[in-house]
Amino acid sequence: MEKKRMKSKEEQIYSYNGYDEDFEEKRRVPKKGGKRVAQKKKKKKKKRIFLRILLVLLIIIGLLVAVVYGYVQDKFNKVEYDDSFNKDDIEINEGVQTTGYMNILLFGVDARDQNESYTESLSDVIMIVSINQDTKKVKIASVYRDTYLQDPVTKKCDKVTHAFLKGGPSRSINTINTNLDLDIKEYVAINFNVVIDLVDAVGGIELDISKEEAKHMKNYITEMNNCTGHKSKYITTPGVQLVDGIQATAYARQRYTGTGDWERTERQREVLNKVFEKIKTTNLSNLNKIADTVLSQISTNIEKKQILYLLTQAASYEVEETVGWPEEVGDYWVYEPMKIWYGAPINLEKQVIKLHEYLFGKVDYQVSPTVKAISDKIIKETGLK
Repeated sequence: MEKKRMKSKEEQIYSYNGYDEDFEEKRRVPKKGGKRVAQKKKKKKKKRIFLRILLVLLIIIGLLVAVVYGYVQDKFNKVEYDDSFNKDDIEINEGVQTTGYMNILLFGVDARDQNESYTESLSDVIMIVSINQDTKKVKIASVYRDTYLQDPVTKKCDKVTHAFLKGGPSRSINTINTNLDLDIKEYVAINFNVVIDLVDAVGGIELDISKEEAKHMKNYITEMNNCTGHKSKYITTPGVQLVDGIQATAYARQRYTGTGDWERTERQREVLNKVFEKIKTTNLSNLNKIADTVLSQISTNIEKKQILYLLTQAASYEVEETVGWPEEVGDYWVYEPMKIWYGAPINLEKQVIKLHEYLFGKVDYQVSPTVKAISDKIIKETGLK
């Protein structure tokens, strides 16, 4: 056997200082599989760096999620949620079911005193908002506040606006559902001050105001200036012009021109649609401002996860034509115990059929026995058919 050569003193010194010819030669020889020790160490080092970067990214993402969640929760906490609302109390006529749509009842409440409860007020605005969940098309039907419909509690006919005053959102929803064959369970109630703040927040909206409309807007502008502390000016000239929140709300509220309540609901839908279109194009900073201003003046029973979903889809929604309901209304006067005017639907059954065709595209819709009975009752009481 060949004896192993002893290293000279000079070779030992080189080896001590970090250089070993034998070791250097071995280092150049590939290991099994063609991988070298140095390459393995290098890859392990890269892997550790990658894992550290990934960990940092995960921490950043976690913090962002926490911030976003906290932001969303803060906004949601501004909304007045109706915890007393029980969906089990909602009345839906037998056989009525609308699939593929989210239907919401929007109430514009005339609570002019900031301390006044929503349920102590009349619902000046009643809008059926129907969202097609597939096409994202939105249709709105305004129910005239003086429409003569049957109260589901007393079984007597009255102005539909009185249901909110008598029993809040649940009684109003039940009135709409039982008279119109709908299955609405969600609602949003807003004070008319919200419209003022919304229009101001988006920088105003353009409206084409007639001379007659401008004249009757004056009293409303004066009243709302006194209630809110604003100093909005009167509209002095007719035509297309940029209006502020007070002026837009006065335009939407006044009912003394044209066909009264019928044209008023058209103006309300016009204002709502123009505000919605401007919100869709506003920046994030202004959206935050709008949210802070508006959310505290809203009452709803819609769950937070549903609201979040609606918000994420808002940009894709497209409001189509809006209508007033009922399409045909007759004058019905009651003189005892006092003189009161009602807007009686001309044949409720036919009006409900037209509504379902507009909202859901249903042709030859057959009303429920409940609607049929109420329709016959209104014809008998009013003589209008």
